[in-house]
Order: sequence, then structure tokens, then C-alpha cells
Amino acid sequence: QVQLVESGGGLVQAGDSLRLSCAASERTFSSYAPGWFRQAPGKEREFVAGIFWSAGAKYGESVKGRFTISRDNAKNMVYLQMDNLKPEDTAVYYCAASSVYRGRGYYTPAEYDYWGQGTQVTVSS
Repeated sequence: QVQLVESGGGLVQAGDSLRLSCAASERTFSSYAPGWFRQAPGKEREFVAGIFWSAGAKYGESVKGRFTISRDNAKNMVYLQMDNLKPEDTAVYYCAASSVYRGRGYYTPAEYDYWGQGTQVTVSS
């Protein structure tokens, strides 16, 4: 059972940057495919970024060129660097991990079997 804990959210202004962190409890976390999703009030959970098995880093269309996902396997950490934040980026951000390839698509929540509790990101205009 992998436990994921996000941190780094907060209130920022449009154009600012934030870095989210996700700490994993599993020592073999390097064998998992991590991802970041977000959910705004009244909206479905949306794929933000992931490092998906052999496919490598993937990004949602709305964050391409502004967000960067990375991982530090030695520390069991995943990061999401968010630059040039916009008010529409406001959401709860969730860290996720997939333990095995299910073929459902890296952009779908159903592909991931472990989730963090989420961290709020609010971007004011």
C-alpha cells in the first residue's frame, strides 16, 4: 500500500510560480508511474502531468509549456513545477501513482491506483 502526501499548494497571483511536492511511502516507488491531476469545484478530475512508463513525461493541453513534472527516485519524491500560473489553474491538485500498466490511458484517473489527499492551489487575477 503506497501512501502519497502532497505539499506546496497555496494562494498566489497570476504569473507566479509554485512547486508541488509528492512524498511516497514506498521504497520501490521508482517502479510506479506517477501523475498529477486537478479538480476544480463542479468539474471532473483533470489530468495535468505524468511520467508514464516508457511513454515518458506527458502533459495536459492546458498546461503544456508552463508545468514540468519531475521525480527523484532516491528520495521517493515527485514534483510539479508550475510557472506562469493562471486563475483557471485554481483547483485541488492530487498526486497519483500507477503500480501496473492497465492500458486505460495515462490521462484517465482509472489508470492510477494510489492517490494523495490533495493540496489546494488558488491563483488570483
